[in-house]
Amino acid sequence: MERGNAKHSPRVDDEMAHEVDGIVKGTAGSRSEEFREAEPAGDDQLEASVVPEGDDRSGTPKGMTPEDVESRSRLGRFINRSVLPADRDALRRVAEENEAPDDVLAEIDRLPAGVQFQTVSEAWAALGHRNETQRW
Repeated sequence: MERGNAKHSPRVDDEMAHEVDGIVKGTAGSRSEEFREAEPAGDDQLEASVVPEGDDRSGTPKGMTPEDVESRSRLGRFINRSVLPADRDALRRVAEENEAPDDVLAEIDRLPAGVQFQTVSEAWAALGHRNETQRW
């Protein structure tokens, strides 16, 4: 016995099943039906574009290279945010607990002693690296 939806009649159930048949079965040409096509912009509306005018953002912030971003991120992966603000010794202890590789520990060892760092970016700058000059 086939069960249908109790909210509709069998005829409406069949019509609704037919409407989504192409999507469910993936038959060729199923998405070419007119109601599936996007409506064009009206006469008083601007054409849609992928990038709004004047928006020239890239994947890296201004003032940094992709390598800078990756290296700072790598340092930050081993420093828990909950430990900040922290000095060099606390950062080193947390990085060791998070099993940081030797090169990351060497970077932390280059930090000046007795200075509290509020963020990973501050520690990164203290190491002589560049941070972004402007945030989004």
